[in-house]
Amino acid sequence: MPFINIKTPEAALSTAQKTEIGHRLTELIVEYFSEAVRPHTMVLIEEVRDGGYFRADELFVLPEAYRAE
Repeated sequence: MPFINIKTPEAALSTAQKTEIGHRLTELIVEYFSEAVRPHTMVLIEEVRDGGYFRADELFVLPEAYRAE
């Protein structure tokens, strides 16, 4: 079973964007492994709360300009 796990800052993606990512990644996996894997492919998009991780040794908070509308 192909499993793709994406972690993204909370509120960085809209529901429509997450849906598109799920569809496109599933299509990519099917291209490589065949149509037989489609029903077994899982795409998990995890949203990490602001202040929930560090980047470049600093606490990361998503800038307002990058938040989904």
